[in-house]
This record gives sequence, structure tokens and C-alpha cells, in this order.
Amino acid sequence: MKLCLYSAPLHVFLKLKAVVIDGELRVVHQSGVQFDAELPEFRTQGGVHIHTDRLTVTSPVLMWVKALDLLLDKMKRAGLDFSRVRALSGSGQQHGSVFWRRGASETLKHLDPDQDLHQLLQDSFSVSDSPVWMDSSSTQQCEDLQAAAGGALRLAEITGSRAYERFTGNQIAKLRQTRAEEFQDTERISLVSSFAASLFLGGYAAIDYSDGSGMNLLDIRTRNWSEICLQATAPHLDQLLGAPLPSTSVLGPVSSYFVHRYGFSESCSVVAFTGDNPASLAGMRLQPGDVAVSLGTSDTVFLWLQQPRPALEGHVFCNPVEQQEYMALLCFKNGSLTRERVRNECAGASWELFSAALRDTPLGNHGNIGFYFETMEITPPVIGVHRFDSADCEVSSLSPQVEVRAVVEGQFLSRRLHAERLGYSIIPGTRVLATGGASSNKEILQVLSDVFNAPVYTIDLSDSTCLGSAYRALHGLVAESGASFVDVVKKAPEPRLVATPHPKAKEVYDELLKRYVQLEERVVQKSHS
Repeated sequence: MKLCLYSAPLHVFLKLKAVVIDGELRVVHQSGVQFDAELPEFRTQGGVHIHTDRLTVTSPVLMWVKALDLLLDKMKRAGLDFSRVRALSGSGQQHGSVFWRRGASETLKHLDPDQDLHQLLQDSFSVSDSPVWMDSSSTQQCEDLQAAAGGALRLAEITGSRAYERFTGNQIAKLRQTRAEEFQDTERISLVSSFAASLFLGGYAAIDYSDGSGMNLLDIRTRNWSEICLQATAPHLDQLLGAPLPSTSVLGPVSSYFVHRYGFSESCSVVAFTGDNPASLAGMRLQPGDVAVSLGTSDTVFLWLQQPRPALEGHVFCNPVEQQEYMALLCFKNGSLTRERVRNECAGASWELFSAALRDTPLGNHGNIGFYFETMEITPPVIGVHRFDSADCEVSSLSPQVEVRAVVEGQFLSRRLHAERLGYSIIPGTRVLATGGASSNKEILQVLSDVFNAPVYTIDLSDSTCLGSAYRALHGLVAESGASFVDVVKKAPEPRLVATPHPKAKEVYDELLKRYVQLEERVVQKSHS
């Protein structure tokens, strides 16, 4: 039997990584290149350059190209048979942009397989330092875009998010205004994902709908560029961006450069690359109605949405695996560090005692509710700790056990509230997929299950972005024939059931959530007064 391989090159923040899976979805090879350690000549820290203003953050685009040279050479030396790779896809850090110089498309078409990519492409970029997602230097351009669109909420309704400094459209507007000569010399603008796909394709790859949703430029309902946003950003921008395509699109066969240099098959398909967050949704194999909660230093919530309601907080993107549906992303800065502080102060720095406090306190915590925003929160933008008793009166302290439950319930009520505001609703069959450090704590997951009134499963997410890219490569081969992503990945390991909701959970938390909404509004108003 011939083994079918699906390669998933991946640009992430600190490194470039590839995973190869077979037809049974088993990982058969993986390799990586660390930017700082293996490409020291670019002098990056954490894969980036932080400029003297502390706001501008960029990565050298040729570092990414050279990393791909190194990665493929490593894979070849390890004995990977590239001729058996049937399809490849990948992902890139969202929002970052690459500016191709005039004439670069011709260079891409005629790459000499006897030379490294970074040598062949050294003069192909009009901007050598690509803006990346950490950049926050485009505040003025964000204000301009929101004014042109009719306000922050109207912009969110069109593009899925209000204006954010890191979003690509605002970075393009800033570059056009501050580096006009380089902008004039630009023939094409790619996202990091479509830039990487272009290397494999030997020509400019389209931006996919899902990663394109992180630009403040794409109308997420028509799945085309928004005229209002284009005009506010740069003239003739649609020509520089090219037409966006579905995330499942097969863009074409791999470039002859890779056929001759590495032995890829001429029939190997390049499936549209996407952003790291959409690829992660694919790697987690979310289904309609599912929610994934990553419990880390910051908590991140991924949602599969059918009827989105974009808001001032959070992001709505086109779904990367189901063309007519959506996904949403919410980030909460006060996550595990806040839980750990309460553990240290109220449970003797012991997770065992913390868990015991959750077991020994009732659902709903006798009506006590807490807000623990120790650093400036993103969702909502508030700082401060606020505790309320069952009569909605603010109190200065709670008993240690009650405080433990208050921090966990408060965080999960917040996750549910903001998810529902973006259009999420719990439906029959809804699963909560928990990942990250706190997903090993059964009592925390029980509260999560109760607050969402849904079963909680755990999944290993160490490679979700990479695996998601590999799964999407496989799906791309059969998507046009109507095969669903769920069918394609059904052989992947099943998540593990760890908690089911208490019979009274719905009644308790539906009521508590109504109070939480009103109290959060009070906290926000108080902090802004």
C-alpha cells in the first residue's frame, strides 16, 4: 500500500515547523527551525525586532525564507521521501504582512533549483522588515479607519472586529503614509500565510477568507474586500491584495523548483494556507456548537459560530473548514496567574486545597460573584478586583473557600457571557474542549462544565496549529467533491470526557449570568468614571 503524506509547513512566532501525517492521520515526521538560535545573523529576539519606540515590532522577511531552506534541507537529510507528499498546506502568524517588490512575480516563476530560496529572493521584497502581530504603532490609522466606516461597531459588523493596531489594513495604511517610496515599489501584499504559500506555488497565492478576516479589510459576510475599508486604507489596494479565496481551495501544483530540488511530485497540491488561530481550530477539530477554552497565562476561547454578532470585543473570522460558517476568538488576559494568586492567598499555595474549596462550596457560591482583573483586561477593558454578595452589594473580602470559587466561577461566567454576545449558543451536542495548564485540574473543569451546562473534554494541543494545517491539506484534496472536514478527520484521536454538568447547573448559572451581566456593567462604568 502506498503511504499518503500531507505536509504542513508552518510559520509561527518563534520558529518554523513542519509535521507530516499519513492517510491514517498519524504523525510520521516532524522538523523545526528556531529563528533566534539557528539564524543568529538576523539578530532577532523571540523571532522579532522591537524598535526603539517600543511600539513598532517587525520580523525580517528573508529570515522566514532562509528558515524554509533550512527546514526542507533538514527533512531531506532525515530521509523524508517528498515524492510521496500528495498535498501541503500551512499557517502563519495572523495579521503580519509581506510586501513584494515590482518584478517579484517573475522571479518566483523562474527559480533556479540549484540555489537556495533566500539567495534567489533577496531582492524581491520592497519592505525588508515585515510588521507582525505584536506591533501597536498604528493607532492613528485605526482611528481613521473607524471614522471612515462609521464607527467602531460598524467596522466590527463589516470586518468582524473593531480596528486593532496589529490588524493588517492599519499596518498597510501606516506604511503607505510613512514609507511612500517603498509602498510605491510594491507589486503585491501578502499575509504571512499567503506569502509562505506563494513560495511553494511559484507565484502569488491568494489570501484565504479565514486569515483575511484578521485584516480589518474583508467583509466577512460577502467574503470580499470591503470597498469602504479599501478606500480608507490605500488607493488600488484590491489590485495589491488580489481576490480572496475559500480556505479549502487548491491553489495549484507545487512549483517546479521544489520538484527538482527536493523531489516533490509534480502532482503535489498546494492547499490555501491560513492563519495560526484558524489552523488551531482545525487542529482541535471543533464542530458546530463547540467551544474550546485554552486555560493558560491568558485564557483564549475559540467558538464555532453559525450566526455571528460581531461586537467591540473579540474577533469573528470566516470559518477555515466550513465555507458558509464562522469562528470567533476571545482573549482574556487575566487567566492562570490570577487563579494562582488566589490559590496562594486562599489555599496555602496548594492546588489540592484549591480543589477541595471548589468541591466544598455549592454551585452558585451562595450568590457571591467576583471580578478579578489584576492587569488591564482585554474583554472587557477594565482593571481592578471587585466582589459582590448575594444582594449585589460590593464587599471588601470573601471567606477563603468562597473566594476560590468566586474567581473560577467569575472567569467562566465572563467567558460564557462574551461568547454569547458574539452569537454563541449552547445547542444539543455542544462540547467544551479544554486545553492548557489548568485543564489537568478536574475541579476547575467541573465548574467549567457547570457554567456552560455542557460536557467538558480534554485534548492534547501541543501541535494543534501544525496538525490543523496537515488536516486541512488532506481536506483540500477532497473538499470540492463535497466531503466534510469532520469526515476527513474522523480517524484522529478522540478527546477525553472529564466532566459533565450537574443536573441543577442550568438553573443556577442562567440566573447567575443575568446578575453577572449587570454587575460587569457596574464595574466597567465605575472604572471609567
